[in-house]
Amino acid sequence: MAFTSSTGQTRSSLADINITPLVDVVLVLLVIFMITAPVLQSGIDVSVPKTRTVREITEQRLVITIDRNQQVFLGDQPVNIHELAQKLHQQGADPAHQIIYLRADEQVPFGVFASVMDSVKQAGITSISIVTQPLEAKTSPAAGN
Repeated sequence: MAFTSSTGQTRSSLADINITPLVDVVLVLLVIFMITAPVLQSGIDVSVPKTRTVREITEQRLVITIDRNQQVFLGDQPVNIHELAQKLHQQGADPAHQIIYLRADEQVPFGVFASVMDSVKQAGITSISIVTQPLEAKTSPAAGN
């Protein structure tokens, strides 16, 4: 911004702020959060099954995890499977509208998986999404022919 003084000289104002460094810092922070957010989803090591149809998780929901040792976690906190329905009731949300993500290691026996599903249903929650990973595309040697 320029202005003319009473002597006729043109002077520039020092009030202009260069926001380019601010925008650079904000973009770098945005990239850092985008990279670290999926890593911070859960600290429990689970090898979920791989499927062809996988929908990306976009909402923040309550996650129940069954690890390789058949331990059940509500969020990141271990929970007794017999107390799971009661803990889900304590979350305070309306069970009819609550959505649960269920992550289970692929080594977990079906009986344990079914017991956890039963506990969730006892809490009145009917909308359960099972977390899986996408299958890697397999390349065959004859694909180039």
